[in-house]
Amino acid sequence: MKVFCSRTNPTTGSMEWLEEDEDYDYHQEIARSSYADMLHDKDRNIKYYQGIQAAVSRVKDRGQKALVLDIGTGTGLLSMMAVTAGADFCYAVEVFKPMADAAVKIVEKNGFSDKIKVINKHSTEVTVGPVGDMPCRANILVTELFDTELIGEGALPSYEHAHRHLVQENCEAVPHRATIYAQLVESKRMWSWNKLFPVHIQTSFGEQVIVPPLDLERCPGAPSVCDIQLNQMSPADFTILSDVLPMFSVDFSKQVSSSAACHSRQFEPLASGQAQVVLSWWDIEMDPEGKIKCTMAPFWALSDPEGLQWRDHWMQCVYFLPQEEPVVQGSALCLVAHHDDYCIWYSLHKTSPEKNEKVCQMRPVCDCQAHLLWNRPRFGEINDQDRTDQYIRALRTVLKPDSICLCVSDGSLLSVLAHHLGAEQVFTIESSAASHKLMKKIFKANHLEDKINIIEKRPELLTDADLEDKKVSLLLGEPFFTTSLLPWHNLYFWYVRTAVDQHLGPGAVVMPQAASLHAMVVEFRDLWRIRSPCGDCEGFDIHIMDDMIKHALDFRESREAEPHPLWEYPCRSLSTPQKILTFDFRQPVPQQSLHAEGSMELRRPGRSHGAVLWMEYHLTPDSTVSTGLLEPADDKGDCCWNPHCKQAVYFFSTVLDPRVPLGGLQTVTYAVEFHPHTGDITMEFRLADTPE
Repeated sequence: MKVFCSRTNPTTGSMEWLEEDEDYDYHQEIARSSYADMLHDKDRNIKYYQGIQAAVSRVKDRGQKALVLDIGTGTGLLSMMAVTAGADFCYAVEVFKPMADAAVKIVEKNGFSDKIKVINKHSTEVTVGPVGDMPCRANILVTELFDTELIGEGALPSYEHAHRHLVQENCEAVPHRATIYAQLVESKRMWSWNKLFPVHIQTSFGEQVIVPPLDLERCPGAPSVCDIQLNQMSPADFTILSDVLPMFSVDFSKQVSSSAACHSRQFEPLASGQAQVVLSWWDIEMDPEGKIKCTMAPFWALSDPEGLQWRDHWMQCVYFLPQEEPVVQGSALCLVAHHDDYCIWYSLHKTSPEKNEKVCQMRPVCDCQAHLLWNRPRFGEINDQDRTDQYIRALRTVLKPDSICLCVSDGSLLSVLAHHLGAEQVFTIESSAASHKLMKKIFKANHLEDKINIIEKRPELLTDADLEDKKVSLLLGEPFFTTSLLPWHNLYFWYVRTAVDQHLGPGAVVMPQAASLHAMVVEFRDLWRIRSPCGDCEGFDIHIMDDMIKHALDFRESREAEPHPLWEYPCRSLSTPQKILTFDFRQPVPQQSLHAEGSMELRRPGRSHGAVLWMEYHLTPDSTVSTGLLEPADDKGDCCWNPHCKQAVYFFSTVLDPRVPLGGLQTVTYAVEFHPHTGDITMEFRLADTPE
């Protein structure tokens, strides 16, 4: 059966109704999940297996039957490990029906149907009793309910319920214990993801400075955690101010509480500086003695960094303090970790909790609008003074004293730059209430509320009266729009330019004047794992899961490129970058499609995992801003990517086997088409032999 799904098209800005399969959402969940990444996480798999074997042995040594409750079973892997280790029976709970159905098939294929019962429920709905899902309580609790923050997937409420209703008192638990660690640092780069820095503009009248509104400076920031591949952050980008501090532990073998709590650790700063950011991670101990440990620690916190396991389903956390605070080396402070049932946050204090009654404070929430409008990479982009200077240089070449400017981007400072550089009048369209409110605050803080006109409406609804019956001589965009996910979604600027065409005066200038789509074939160091079939996992056949993911990837949206911040995911270029399509903003969006076909020769040996695509915006004939490669790849093919943008990754299918080594005679052919009526870009890449 087909269903109609509504969506706002991020490129055209229009509302669309799409006909999709009724299981479309299920397939998207599977296709974009981290199941493959988890199954490729050998360190995780081995540690769980060892922990389960030890737990089953302890129960057997007490002369008891080993009855296992596996919450969040996924493929059923941990349950199969338990039966192989000697468990008498396993109850494998999985709430996601397609995954539960797959687990039933995987368990059957591996010959464990008589020892494993898959229960398709949330664990809080599982019943115990003669007619229940389980006849009696389990004495071994196995779970994998963790996210990068540890508790963000509801681990605490699930454990709390399980101990009250599903497992015996003092049961064995795998993992047995989890510990959260924190390290205080100063980092201008990471702090730039959370606060608006003063922006400097050199004008003919001297330097002008755009200052942030006071409530933005005071705002504690976005409440959600910032999870990143911390191992890709250069040590030069932060200064360590504290030792690694164990903040709190959770013993999963005993009753767990999901109530809000706080935990403090006193420490003496290792250096003086500005306390801005808390880096955090966790480890899990699979046994009571702590001999079997799986850790998320970054390389500098490991005794053996060479044995570092790459994983994307668990990363590390960056937390921002509500305000930066000066610290003095050797002067004792108190770092406090707060948590509710799903989230963690941090605060810094000069006194211990006993002397500070307000230490258990509420979770921080943005009240300045900026963190609702701008995500963290966008904060970093706005705070990039080099990028701002590039726009200033480009603006100087197109601005005239009588310029009537219209700025089109979400929450952009381009309008302020245009005003300070001498435009006669500046209008800016802010179509969302959040961006309108934020820009009013910024203009007021900089005494510009009477100098720049904010128009709060969609661009296609713009009237002559909104522009005071004036014709626009300079249309500006970064372009940046909050609805954009893939690089070409910001082509919405082209549709806006088309919608306001009647308001442009003769000879009006559009900046950027054009954009181009670029592509390059790459070999990923690690990211390929999220799409690579697993086949056999620790001796268990899970081909059914591979087939399930492959089937899900056959759906339309999942076959397209997906966004990834490649500064976090190193790769090597195997081909030279190639310009695929060009979009001329000086003209309205054409009626006919733009189509390109060509090939990219593989110039380096390696495994062709996929193609990376990005946009370059040509502000003027002499100024280009890249959302992808910032400079040519080095001799080894290592790439430097724009850290403020997500690039698009088109993973090659099994037809383009990424494991085929370069033989010196291969090229990747492509066919790319831009569909102006829908704003979609469709693409196909194929691996082909180059004729001799």
